[in-house]
Amino acid sequence: MNKKNATIYDISKKLNVSVATVSRALNNHPRISQATKDLVNKTAKEMNYKQNNLAKALKSGETKNVGIIVPFVNTNFFSSVIRGIEEELSPFGYHVIICQSHEDVNIEKKHLNTLLNAQVDGIFMSVSRTTIDTAHIRNILDTTNTPIIFFDRKKDISGISTVTIDDYRGGYIATEHLIKEGYKNICHFSGDLNLEIYQNRLNGYKQALTDHNFQVKEENIIMTGSSIEAGIEAIKTLWDRKSIPDAIFSASDFAALGACQELKKKKIKIPQEVAVIGFSNEPFTQFMELPISSVDQTPVMMGKMAGQVFIESVKENGTGISIEKKVVLAPQLYIRKSSKRK
Repeated sequence: MNKKNATIYDISKKLNVSVATVSRALNNHPRISQATKDLVNKTAKEMNYKQNNLAKALKSGETKNVGIIVPFVNTNFFSSVIRGIEEELSPFGYHVIICQSHEDVNIEKKHLNTLLNAQVDGIFMSVSRTTIDTAHIRNILDTTNTPIIFFDRKKDISGISTVTIDDYRGGYIATEHLIKEGYKNICHFSGDLNLEIYQNRLNGYKQALTDHNFQVKEENIIMTGSSIEAGIEAIKTLWDRKSIPDAIFSASDFAALGACQELKKKKIKIPQEVAVIGFSNEPFTQFMELPISSVDQTPVMMGKMAGQVFIESVKENGTGISIEKKVVLAPQLYIRKSSKRK
C-alpha cells in the first residue's frame, strides 16, 4: 500500500474496527475511549494519513480560517493588531490569512473575493484610504453570513462590529499637553481626511484649542500623508510662511519623524523652539536620540478585542441572534523629550 494514499478505510482495515469508529476517534468524539483514540491517532500517523480539511469544513460549515485585510503589514501598528487577533483566536483553532490592500480599494475588493472563495469564517478589515464607496462591503452582508469586523479604520455600516480607539480623545490630550507646556501657536499635520480616524484626531485638536481659549487657525492645519517625506514637506511649507508654529501635533508618527528631521536640518531646537508630538507610538519614537512624544493606540489589545468580538459573533450566530458591537479603547499619551519644555 502507498502510504501517501492512506485513508480512514485503510486504518479501519489494519485495526479491524469500523470506519465510523476511526472517523469518530480522529475527530475526538466523546463516545470513543481515550485508548481507542490514542491507537487510531498513532496508526494514522504511522500510515501518513492526512485529514481532508476541505471535506471536514464542508461537513461542519467551518474552515477555521479567518481573513485579515490591512493597508500594509510593515508598520508596528498593523503587525501588532494581527498578532493580537492571532493570539486571541489560536486557542479556538483558527488560522489567519493576511492580505495587504496597499491603500488601493480595487486590491481590497480582490482580496475580499479571494477570502470569500476560500470560505473563511470571518473577515477583519482596516479599510484603505481610497475606500470611499463601500458597496463591495455591503454586498457581502447582503449575500453571505460571513461576519466582518472593522478595526482602527472603519466605515459606518449597519451590521458590522468595530474595534477602535478614541481618536478624538487622542487628538485632544496631545494638543492639551502642548498647551500646558506653554506652547501658543500649535500646528496640526492632519493625515488623509478621507479616513474617519484622521477627522476625529483633527476635531480633538480643534476642541482642545477652543476649550483653552485658543483660536483655531485653518492655516495651521496642514493636510499631509502618513510618511516621513510628508512630514519633511510640511515643515518646508510652514517655513515659507511668516507665522512659524512653536509646536506640531502630527496625526502620524512617520510624519512627526520627518518633521523632526527637517527641523534638525534647519537647526531648530526641539522642544525649546518647536515641540513635536506624533500618533501611534511606533517603536522608533522611544529609541531615537531625541525620543518623540506619541499617542499610543494599544494595537495588541485592539487585535485581541477584535478576536473576542468575532468569537462572540460566532456564538450568537448559533442562537440566531446577531448583535453589532462598537468597542472603543482609550488612548494613552506617552510624553517624551520632543514636547517636554517645562
